[in-house]
Amino acid sequence: MSTNLSSPDGKIYKSHEGEHHGDFSDASLKITKSTYIYAICAAVNSCNLGYDVGVNTHAGGLIQSDLGLTEVQRELFVGSLNFWSIFGSLFAHWICDKYGRRLSFRVAAISFIIGLVIMSLAGGYTVLMIGRVFVGLGVGFGLAIDPLYIAEVSPAAHRGEMVTWSEMALNLGIVLGFFSGIVFYGVEDSLTWRLMFISGAILPIVMIILVRTVMPESPRWLVDQGRDDEAKTILRTIYPEGFNVDPVVSDIKEALERERIAEQAMGWNVILFPTPAIRRMLIVGVGIAVAQQAVGIDAIQYYLIDVLEQSGIESDKGRLGVLMMLGVLKLTFIFIGGKLFDRKGRRPMFFVSLAGLVGALIMISFTFLGDQNKGTNFTVIGLALYMCFFSLGMGPGAWLIPSEVFASSIRAKSMSVATFFNRITATLMASTFLTTANAIGWAGFFIMLAAIAALVAAFIFFFLPETKGRSLEDMSIYFAEITNDSSLLDAEAKIIQEREAKGNVEMISALPPDSTEGQMT
Repeated sequence: MSTNLSSPDGKIYKSHEGEHHGDFSDASLKITKSTYIYAICAAVNSCNLGYDVGVNTHAGGLIQSDLGLTEVQRELFVGSLNFWSIFGSLFAHWICDKYGRRLSFRVAAISFIIGLVIMSLAGGYTVLMIGRVFVGLGVGFGLAIDPLYIAEVSPAAHRGEMVTWSEMALNLGIVLGFFSGIVFYGVEDSLTWRLMFISGAILPIVMIILVRTVMPESPRWLVDQGRDDEAKTILRTIYPEGFNVDPVVSDIKEALERERIAEQAMGWNVILFPTPAIRRMLIVGVGIAVAQQAVGIDAIQYYLIDVLEQSGIESDKGRLGVLMMLGVLKLTFIFIGGKLFDRKGRRPMFFVSLAGLVGALIMISFTFLGDQNKGTNFTVIGLALYMCFFSLGMGPGAWLIPSEVFASSIRAKSMSVATFFNRITATLMASTFLTTANAIGWAGFFIMLAAIAALVAAFIFFFLPETKGRSLEDMSIYFAEITNDSSLLDAEAKIIQEREAKGNVEMISALPPDSTEGQMT
């Protein structure tokens, strides 16, 4: 459903694709060098989480053997990262909103360094878990801030591709974690996992340097703080030379004002007692974040060595080789998926991804029903297909959607909520992987994941509208149109009247053809 908003003289406004409310151009903006640099810097932070996943895939078994851990203790060690990241995600919004996005990156990096140093020096299970607390807090901060920052420094026309860089960096970190197992292969096991952990401190140190020397503050946060001139300076580096950034700043201000008019009670009340449009945003953003982990990605990655061993690959070198191959494949297909999100749209990519996941998971399950030696190749092929299809949609899209659908005034809070539930789901999946697989059988476990992927596809079909090409500030009105949210629509009407009264923005007398793609009641 599409709802039109009328100004006093009868001219009509509605949400649409474009960089701001007056932009109806079909011309594609070039991505500036600065935008690439800002996105790459932010994505370095995502490497930290990826490195932890990659390292623990191999190091988990070494730690269990070296410290004499039980299988349950190993599960708790692996799952505890996601548990403590929940708390990091909850505090991330407060620092993001009060002190800015850049400080959040520093906090995440420092937390990573402290945790990695403690774990690398651990002589027992207790100290190991204390280090895990700090790493988990850093992960929570990073997951909440990375896609949010990239979304806020990217033009709407290329936001899908740019935000997926966070997922690409995460998978680069996974590959580096896998590679560390090969680098330190042959070193005594009790020393190998310590060297693997301490090597992970390199990326957080690089992150701190980049924040201090290269990365600017988010222009949207600056506008919210009343620092318009600084925001315009940064926006001019994000958009091509000659692009008028004044309407972009005006849209940011109006989006913030629109949400304040619609919700006089700020704070968490906006999220706890949402209007229909905000509720739909939360369902979509949080639901997609949960779905990413519900299809089993973290659990499978953390225990890939165990899956490969169960499939019949007995050689340690052979398993490490397969890990590297899977990591490179996953990274490659995320790059492809990032390009296609802006060209084909969000919904089509999710459906392709989930259909492939269902097929791959069913294929993997069948390999555990017959002769393991005969099923080894099919297990590897099935895992490769799983990684590839995940990377086409569910991987990058799970953070792209939350980073773009939430209203400006609640974006940091909502990203924290999305990250919170993403991490809870990841904790449950990673902490029960081995127990569940042993209880219902490996074949049954993968069939269960296939069923979950099918349910996720149904959720996306009914709840996710198409958001390709829309500015962040346009999302409030877009979701208000979809849900017929009178509070936001009335607020927009008031803003239109004020805009005309001030004469700040050119009136638009002709609109492009009406399109209802991706809009649902």
